[in-house]
Amino acid sequence: MNLPKFAAAPKAILMVAFGLLLGLNLRASSHREAPLIANDPLADNTDVYAFRSPDNPNTITIIANYIPAELAHGGPNYNTFGENIRYEIHIDNNPAKVGDEVTYRFTFTRVNQDPSTFFNIRLGQRNLRTTYTCERSIDGGLTWQTILTNGEVPPPNIGPRSIESGVGLGSDYETLIESAILNSSTGEKLFCGPADDPFFVDLGGVFDLGNLPRQGGAASRDGLAQYNVHSICLQIPIATLLKAGVNAAPTNILDGNFVIGVWASSSRKATRTLKTGGGYDDEGTWVQVSRLGMPLTNEVVIPIGYKDYWNSITPYDELADTVLDGFFFNPELALYMDDSKFGGAIPAFKPLRIQRKSLGAFNFANGNDGLFGLKGTAAVAGTALDDAIFGTLLLPGAGKPRSVDLWPIFHTGVPNFPPYQLATGKNGNPLAAGKPFINNFLPNGGDMLRLNMATPVTQRNDPAFSALGIVQAAVLGLTDPTYASSADLQFIPNMDGFPNGRRLEDDVTRIELQAVAGVALAAIGLWYDDYTPSGSPVTQNLLNVITYSTGVDKNDKPFKPAFPYVATPWAGTETN
Repeated sequence: MNLPKFAAAPKAILMVAFGLLLGLNLRASSHREAPLIANDPLADNTDVYAFRSPDNPNTITIIANYIPAELAHGGPNYNTFGENIRYEIHIDNNPAKVGDEVTYRFTFTRVNQDPSTFFNIRLGQRNLRTTYTCERSIDGGLTWQTILTNGEVPPPNIGPRSIESGVGLGSDYETLIESAILNSSTGEKLFCGPADDPFFVDLGGVFDLGNLPRQGGAASRDGLAQYNVHSICLQIPIATLLKAGVNAAPTNILDGNFVIGVWASSSRKATRTLKTGGGYDDEGTWVQVSRLGMPLTNEVVIPIGYKDYWNSITPYDELADTVLDGFFFNPELALYMDDSKFGGAIPAFKPLRIQRKSLGAFNFANGNDGLFGLKGTAAVAGTALDDAIFGTLLLPGAGKPRSVDLWPIFHTGVPNFPPYQLATGKNGNPLAAGKPFINNFLPNGGDMLRLNMATPVTQRNDPAFSALGIVQAAVLGLTDPTYASSADLQFIPNMDGFPNGRRLEDDVTRIELQAVAGVALAAIGLWYDDYTPSGSPVTQNLLNVITYSTGVDKNDKPFKPAFPYVATPWAGTETN
């Protein structure tokens, strides 16, 4: 078989992404991302993670985080889950039905055990002691089953006198975490409690007009270092998440029966009445106030005038909303990666430049046509871009260049179908069949994390493990002779990484910025403008994109090797 010339390129050089991702606006991962939810932190989703459990691969771990930027020393009223809020984790496993198949609902109760003190913990008593009930629906929300009651939420990690000493709880914090890991009546493992915020990004730099990485020699820093969140962690048997009628073990990553979509939400009662003398009453119907699936979505392309609206609808509502589609087809961030637009305004993004004349013909800059000029031609016949295959989803019209790469990952997932395969084996034709890669196609809603549960686990201590997720898997698939010498399907390390689900370690900020810069298009053979047919696709433009770094590439604390995986929350006495 004739393979592309780049098949033997050094791994460290050709970091080509197939993520088909949408990039980052000047925001962090759903921390205070919309006007209304910024005023309601207890209900604010910050991140969602979904991955095959590395130490228990017969299960899927889902983590939904809430309450952004918690100060570990933020007393005397420390953060905890809110009452009168429904926190929900939603799972879709059947593209033939609109809506969730499995939903987990968490509601919390808080009690002051010693209201005579201003301390949060004293003499074994806890104020704002929080417990929860978990309910599960497996019929689309028609009926609910209580699967755990009186689940204990660990207290805030205030400091050693409050946690460890005899005038406090007389415990150590790791013991409190372990005692809060519980088993439901239906086989799930649960943990709800404070944790170190696992998201990492230079908030100060990115908010300073896109100064990411910081220019002029200034050091980048993790803006969420030493901040906590509150995590809802579920470890669910894969058998519970399988589509009805599917009983086989998930081993074939090309089998769409093993793809799930995951998103989280929070809801409040419609009306709050403040009472004279303190307190309030919540009444009325439940109203969704926050949601999250893919990281950075509401910050990415959703303008401020639509952010609260986006939070109020479900992914299934979103799929029918053609107004929101336009923000994905022409993302604002791409304007700052285009020298003909506003690229010069953000020098930190200079390495990130989008193809304006890929293969001499295709312009993916905002407002241009991308691959639309091929619509209805023999070139796209039999591919995913053929109207006879997926309708007009991927080539909906002129002037929508990112309809073929950035839009589908948020609305359908990626099918194992040309052209969505690695360029290995394509012999120079990006629309041809190539090396099969990820398959997490679930065309049943809008923004969700989509995970193929059959994808094997890359162990975190494996030398091949990489925080670049699918990016690094593409590197190996295109350059490592173990994988690049064949166009056959193989499991490549990190195929279980973002955006095929999301692991705690995945560097989603860097992956998404590179993808907005067009590296996903390059992965399938739509090379950068400085490529010449007689030369290598490893051009300077490609090298600029793949060597780009935000300056922050890992979390400030190591993650745990076993459930709940999130790192121990910072103590109030150890933060700066």
